[in-house]
Parts: sequence; C-alpha cells; structure tokens
Amino acid sequence: QVQLVESGGGLVQPGGSLKLSCAASGRIGRLYSMGWYRQAPGKQRELVATISSSGITNYRDSVKGRFTISRDNAKNTVYLQMNSLKPEDTAVYYCNARGDLGAYWGQGTQVTVSA
Repeated sequence: QVQLVESGGGLVQPGGSLKLSCAASGRIGRLYSMGWYRQAPGKQRELVATISSSGITNYRDSVKGRFTISRDNAKNTVYLQMNSLKPEDTAVYYCNARGDLGAYWGQGTQVTVSA
C-alpha cells in the first residue's frame, strides 16, 4: 500500500510563510515527478509546482518567485516553501507522486491565508 503523508498546512496572515512536506512510503517503486496541486472551494484542482527526479522544476505563473519546490530523493519526500502568501493562495494542497508503478495522491492539507 502506498501512502503520501502531508504536513505543514495551517492559518497564516497575508505576507507570511508556510512549508509543506510530503513523504511517500510503501511499494512506490522509482519516483519520477513529485509535485503539489491545490483546489480552492468551487474551483478545479490546479498544478502549483512539480519537480523531476533530477531536480527540474515547473511552477504556475502566479507562484513564481514566491514558492520553492524541493525534494529529498533518499527520503522520497517533497517540500513546498511558500513565502509572501496571499489570500488567493487559500486552498487544500495535495501532494502528487508519479513513478514506474503508478501515480499517487496525498489526502490534502488546508492552507488558509487570512488576516
């Protein structure tokens, strides 16, 4: 059984920072891409950032310069450092991992940016 366990969400004021973590465990095989998606109420799930096994990153335009994705391949863990948070970043953030045995999702962690 594969598990992606996320942590680090919470409530933060505009301009603040949060760091999300996601650890993959179980029969995951070799992981290629890991990343973060988010879904706000009433909206579709959207890609936030991805990172390949070699460290190539991709970001949605609205988070470039504010968010940084990184990973520790030895620990099968991906991180998302979020700085200068805005109210429009409020959403449930989901971890995603894709590998040679399949694609997997975390359960989601709530990020709320509010004064």
